[in-house]
Amino acid sequence: MSASNIEKSFCTTREAATLLGVSVGTVQLWVESGLLQAWKTAGGHRRVLRDSVDSLLRKEPQALISAAPAAASVIVSPRRLTVLVVEDDPALLRLYQTRLARWPMQPQVDTSADGLTALMKLGGGGPDLLIADLHMPHVDGFAMLKILCKAPEMARTTIVVVTGLDADAIEARGGVPPGVEVLSKPISFDRLLAIATSIVQQNGARLEAS
Repeated sequence: MSASNIEKSFCTTREAATLLGVSVGTVQLWVESGLLQAWKTAGGHRRVLRDSVDSLLRKEPQALISAAPAAASVIVSPRRLTVLVVEDDPALLRLYQTRLARWPMQPQVDTSADGLTALMKLGGGGPDLLIADLHMPHVDGFAMLKILCKAPEMARTTIVVVTGLDADAIEARGGVPPGVEVLSKPISFDRLLAIATSIVQQNGARLEAS
């Protein structure tokens, strides 16, 4: 085998991240969970098997889970991750649905176009992850979050705000409740995936302890 063929059989974590359209940190997470096959050189540099990258690009999430049982124990919990996205922009809602459908844990995604509809949907219990805008019609995100953070059924829900408002504008409106992470637009799907992965891992630990 020539040197060029050997080089093409693997790639760096940065090259894998570029091919997959995710961050280097996400690639490292997928390597550690078994979704990607990799090894370390004598100098401590990680090399990712190119075939595993190509496989991840080709396969549907369920096929991927079946092909990688080691990853399933980390990425997939006994029940599907539930996500509610509250956003009044139809284009952004479609973007959320498209991108979240590609997540390895195959979340169950629901959407709401305003805070009032979201509150009605949350009456029966909170999702694992709530992603919300702040500027919305009817009941806006600020009012919705104040209500939700007092609700006992939301105790295990991770709430993330994704907004175009800057920190000063948010503070001028009263801020967001403690524990709510605020992400700026454009949407950081890498960060959202990292949050979702952490929730899945925590849910697995809870289920084992119960």
